[in-house]
Amino acid sequence: MKLIVVLTAAALLSAPAMSASCRDAKGKFIKCPTAAAPAVTKDPKGKCRFSSGPKKGQFTKCP
Repeated sequence: MKLIVVLTAAALLSAPAMSASCRDAKGKFIKCPTAAAPAVTKDPKGKCRFSSGPKKGQFTKCP
């Protein structure tokens, strides 16, 4: 009974760490990439707008 509890606890503790890890082509652990920032362009008047994504055409702060 104790062995089952120990194995279950070990599996629960290691599951989040394994699902959040990223590896490169060589199999080494690396920092996981973040979501890509939406593309922003300036219009002829100098105001910034989203050029793609669900907010396409909406004004935003210039980077």
